[in-house]
Amino acid sequence: MRSRVRRRYRSERIFRTTGFLAVSLSVLFLAFLLFDMLSKGASGFQQAEIAVPVTLDSGELMLTKAQLQGPEADAALAAADIQGAVVRGATQAYGDKGIRLLSEGAWVRVRNMLEDDPSLLGKTTTMWLSAESNLDLIAKGKMPESAAPEAAASYQRLMAQDQVRVAFNWTFLTGADSTDPTLAGIWGAFKGSLITMFVTLLISFPVGVLSALYLEEYAPRNRWTDMIEVSINNLAAVPSIIFGLLGLAVFLNFMHMPRSAPLVGGLTLALMTLPVIVIAGRNAIKSVPPSIRDAALGVGASPVQVVFHHVLPLALPGILTGTIIGMARALGETAPLLMIGMRAFISAPPTGITEPATVLPVQIFLWSDEVSRGFVEKTSAAIIVLLVFLLAMNGLAIYLRNKFERRW
Repeated sequence: MRSRVRRRYRSERIFRTTGFLAVSLSVLFLAFLLFDMLSKGASGFQQAEIAVPVTLDSGELMLTKAQLQGPEADAALAAADIQGAVVRGATQAYGDKGIRLLSEGAWVRVRNMLEDDPSLLGKTTTMWLSAESNLDLIAKGKMPESAAPEAAASYQRLMAQDQVRVAFNWTFLTGADSTDPTLAGIWGAFKGSLITMFVTLLISFPVGVLSALYLEEYAPRNRWTDMIEVSINNLAAVPSIIFGLLGLAVFLNFMHMPRSAPLVGGLTLALMTLPVIVIAGRNAIKSVPPSIRDAALGVGASPVQVVFHHVLPLALPGILTGTIIGMARALGETAPLLMIGMRAFISAPPTGITEPATVLPVQIFLWSDEVSRGFVEKTSAAIIVLLVFLLAMNGLAIYLRNKFERRW
């Protein structure tokens, strides 16, 4: 008897220890992932800048303040030689090779500043402009192997003159994709993700909820219903690339919808999210006690009123939780979107559901394939943004569940 009790206690200790080791291993992997991403990506939110005195002479630029404040301001700025003004300023401050210290698109910031503040026209203003990629990495303490010794010497000279600084990189959050890592940003991909998720939610939520209501409340119990239930459960486990192939065949090849558009991306992800919403919806509807239905029918409510006035509102928190978790999964998917062509270089944020766009996971995939050393930290920084986005969506799901959940 004592021997059996000892074996029982020993088995319990082994089970506890194994469970503790499993949890510890999971936490260790998660901590390693977060540390690796933060250590590599934190510098992606920073940018080295160089002080350049830029003279915005109205005669050389062929610009007037009236043009900058009129309806044709964009056309006037596009025709002005702002890039030449930046070249002259850099040459005057740092010699003939001064312009090489700046990124190729540094003049874009000057154009934006002039557009926001037309009073700069006619003045000489010291502006902090983006440094070129190698100088940017050196300023952050990451000496690239491909950097020439002149780059390090230039950085030391600028430091001695207090003409270089490391500031928060707003361009990374507000800009779109670029071939220059110092100008690349995630706003275009972030906006594409938001529009794609909006289309996904618009299609998958009503169809998924109505399907769950029909299957749980109205569908007869026969072998056809059983077959549909099994199919839905299997669809939830199908690899996402299969849905990408389905979207490619149906929406692009058969329906001839625009390639690389959020509309097609949203429809494809909706196909993938539907089974998750149906399963979560059925479980939430099933959890509503039968007494609620009986009480409503007892006071004269019709079956439709019972469903939409009592069952659906009570099941909605569980449905919303499942929907948000399904949307969070869709947000992180890359394979189905690659299949429908959302991997093109998009230099401007989309303004509609049919315009060419990309999404955050695809943008990360494209940057990870770049040769330039500057894109390494941009890739990790974009992953941090995506993780924050996913954590926010899961946090919202937990909040909705805790706030509206009812225990019977």
